[in-house]
Amino acid sequence: MLQFFNRKSKIENRKSIDLYFTESADAVKQQWQSAFLKKIPIPNSHKPDDMTQKPTATYRTESDSMGDKQIPSNVYYGIQTLRAIENFPISGIKPLSTYVDACVLIKKATAIANGELGCIPQDISQAIVQAADEILAGKLRDQFVVDVYQAGAGTSHHMNVNEVLSNRALEIMGDEKGNYKRVSPNDHVNYGQSTNDVIPTAIRIGGLLALEKTLFPALSDAVVALENKAEEFKDIVKSGRTHLQDAVPVRLGDTFGAWAQILKEHTLRIDRASDDLTSLGLGGSAAGTGLNTHPEYCQKVAEILSELIDHPLKPAKHLMAAMQSMAPFVNVSGALRNLAQDCVKMSHDLRLMDSGPKTGLKEIQLPPVQPGSSIMPGKYNPVMAEMTSMVCFQVMGYDSAIALAAQAGQLELNVMMPLIAYNLIHSIEILGNTISALTTQCLAKIEAKGDRCLAYAEGSLALVTALNTHIGYLNAAAVAKESLETGKSLRQIVLERGLMSAEDLAKVLDLEKMSAMPTSSANV
Repeated sequence: MLQFFNRKSKIENRKSIDLYFTESADAVKQQWQSAFLKKIPIPNSHKPDDMTQKPTATYRTESDSMGDKQIPSNVYYGIQTLRAIENFPISGIKPLSTYVDACVLIKKATAIANGELGCIPQDISQAIVQAADEILAGKLRDQFVVDVYQAGAGTSHHMNVNEVLSNRALEIMGDEKGNYKRVSPNDHVNYGQSTNDVIPTAIRIGGLLALEKTLFPALSDAVVALENKAEEFKDIVKSGRTHLQDAVPVRLGDTFGAWAQILKEHTLRIDRASDDLTSLGLGGSAAGTGLNTHPEYCQKVAEILSELIDHPLKPAKHLMAAMQSMAPFVNVSGALRNLAQDCVKMSHDLRLMDSGPKTGLKEIQLPPVQPGSSIMPGKYNPVMAEMTSMVCFQVMGYDSAIALAAQAGQLELNVMMPLIAYNLIHSIEILGNTISALTTQCLAKIEAKGDRCLAYAEGSLALVTALNTHIGYLNAAAVAKESLETGKSLRQIVLERGLMSAEDLAKVLDLEKMSAMPTSSANV
């Protein structure tokens, strides 16, 4: 009986706890919704600084197929955006600025194309284009408010863009926001389009923009900085290390030159992968058949978009394939992951070589940029390299999520595109920003500890490797073993054993010669 009452008590307690968390979750949801509607600042790393409009007491009524809603009169989004705000108070993360740019550029191109083809009136076309230009110039950025975790395929964000453009176009034409009979988010801004062809195109455009503005310049600057250090450190001999054990000597400059070459090759890989982003499914409409589009629209809109972003674009060979398959995004993301992996390795190498200052390797000095401890005075840490690893781990995690989302499509559509859009563009941007910061705050200011490098090189048992072809592997192993046991130098033991003459030994144990890379390889 006692066990029964204990169990019953636990069940009642569990119900109370469940009720508490349910009520708490409802309260949090209401708080987020209220914050969105009243423009109350909320925790959000991507929230524009200017999203501080004061609450307004006036509203307009908008209608959709589900009914009517009151919309604050000062906002430019409409009823479908409001529904998304209510439905998805998930993370507080708003769409990335680059992604908004990509969507607005698409809407500008489609408005021009549809206007020229006579599909929408010229005055409406021009008003939409003007509204798009204003947004691209930085206005109304606080009106793109849908959480990145939202309706499948990105319909919520897509309608957010359509509604903002429609309402601003109405104002440009001297009308009031919400008069969609004159400028409709669906019938005019979205003429001949669907979320299903716009969003995969926006991911492509956003990826290209982010690469050109952020990652490629950062990689170029990093290569220059590393090549400069390669030249500066070209005569410094240091001990190589394999398996974290002593290895044959190398040049510190060649270490930096190798990193520069690695980044060059990654730049080429990413550039090749990004070529997949230039084939557009825009014009496929809802399912790839081009329903409700003008026969010339597909080619025309690709040409206009090419001019707008100054990058060659073309209609995909098969619109349905371009809309269904996420392979281009997986390809680019994989190339980013590949770069991230090498950046992690580089950042770890920098930390090892800088370790110390008294009890580590301390072959190089990374520039101190901030105090390193809240308790240990005078301590400086390799924070730029540490940050680099953290960002790269995040990029690898995003890549895993993209791979899962890419295979999760069904039939004519992949509904996981909002996740792919955010993860891919964010990966490009944070990786580019990271490499840029690492270059300016670390790579360009590294100093070499030449004496320390040389001391390690001269004391390395791995120098015995150069004796293999002169005294044989087994004799060389015996010399190394005796040196380790007795503390005698390799040179002393070889001479004591009469294995080589002093003159020949000096030639063989020439650190400058041993550490020099072949000319053809060093100049690649």
